[in-house]
Amino acid sequence: MWMIFAILSAVFAAATSVLAKVGIEHVDSNLATAIRTLVVLVMAWLVVFITHRIGHSGDSLAATIQAISPRSWSFLILSGLATGASWLCYFYAIKIGDVSKVVPIDKCSLVLTIIFAVIFLGESLTWKTIIGCILLLAGTMIMIL
Repeated sequence: MWMIFAILSAVFAAATSVLAKVGIEHVDSNLATAIRTLVVLVMAWLVVFITHRIGHSGDSLAATIQAISPRSWSFLILSGLATGASWLCYFYAIKIGDVSKVVPIDKCSLVLTIIFAVIFLGESLTWKTIIGCILLLAGTMIMIL
């Protein structure tokens, strides 16, 4: 099931890039990011309310939120800040550059994520993963040159 959602994520991310490039044409990139973020915020809370109502019996949403540990809050906030910084940089990059060149560089985040997961989460690194990362970086270089 995770693979279906991962594929859908890739499809939506691809659509996001093309739709954003058209939408940002005569709009400041920071304003465009704020508008996109507002839409994501509304959509995310809507999903939370719908799934909480369907999937949880007993606990109120407020109680569920209050049960989140300070450590989780800290890391979720840091993750949100990183997402915001990423989106601001991404929107500015597609505003001034070609989507076909910006997106491959942006997707190098895959390689950085693997490196961060090994360093900070203690995940294992296999030769298969190393070769895949090298091929991804090589492919990115070929696409942007």
